[in-house]
Amino acid sequence: MAAARNMKLGLQALLYQQSRSCGVSASKASKAAAPYSVSTSTVGGAVQQQSEEPVVEAEPVETKFAERSKLLVLGGNGFVGTHVCQEALTRHVPVVSISRSGRPAAAAHDHHPWMNDVNWIQGDILHPERWKHALQEVSAVISCVGAFGSNQKMLKINGEANIAAINAASESGVTRFVYISAVDYGLPSFVLGGYFKGKKAAEEALLRKFPYGGIILRPGFIYGSRQVGSVKIPLSVIGTPLEFLLNNAKSVSRLPLVGNFLLPPVKVTSVARAAVRSAIDNAVPPGILDVWGIKRLGDR
Repeated sequence: MAAARNMKLGLQALLYQQSRSCGVSASKASKAAAPYSVSTSTVGGAVQQQSEEPVVEAEPVETKFAERSKLLVLGGNGFVGTHVCQEALTRHVPVVSISRSGRPAAAAHDHHPWMNDVNWIQGDILHPERWKHALQEVSAVISCVGAFGSNQKMLKINGEANIAAINAASESGVTRFVYISAVDYGLPSFVLGGYFKGKKAAEEALLRKFPYGGIILRPGFIYGSRQVGSVKIPLSVIGTPLEFLLNNAKSVSRLPLVGNFLLPPVKVTSVARAAVRSAIDNAVPPGILDVWGIKRLGDR
């Protein structure tokens, strides 16, 4: 009996020593068989128990951040932004939108019920400290922010506002950022100079801050039904025939100086699909999507 007892104690001691050498605390199963650590010594060939210490199990570690699953759309009230929000919702992606006006008017909700599913936040993109909290559960951002006007205004909105948003997203741990830019037609600097200069500055900032998750879309003329106040502008009347005419002129569009003027227009729904796919699909590589890339990704 004594020999059997000594053999059992020796086996328990051996199992405990092995578990310690692997850096693993006792599990519940081993705890039932050996609830105490055992130190031993050998006297006359027999194993004797000297001391016992309770085994302390490792405590579970809680994750620091909540799972990020939301998409933030900057300028979600605009022509392109509303289509981006709607496209994301059709893919069952939770959407947050930040814009100067915030939640659209009630009349718009009656006409577009999907708007009730967006978390609308009123905020100035130029002051991210006022809306940065919205980035806590966001995995990707799509910026549809842009404006025409004086050179100063275009530099401020197209450039400074987008750069502020890019920096805030990077600091908050966002992994992907999609920026809807525009084709540079190579116009003289006095023609929309602030518009393209601001866009270029934002593109450069995005590629610096998001080298592995920054995607730039460069569409040309975007068409669709555009709502301006109570008036609906049917841009499709111009865009549809032009797209049909120029779709087969890809080789001509690569000509220097004049090539970009021959790029086909792009449907706003195609831009929205390409933007959302770029934001949520890691298979879309970082970099620049030209008109043809947008059509490939957005027309599927």
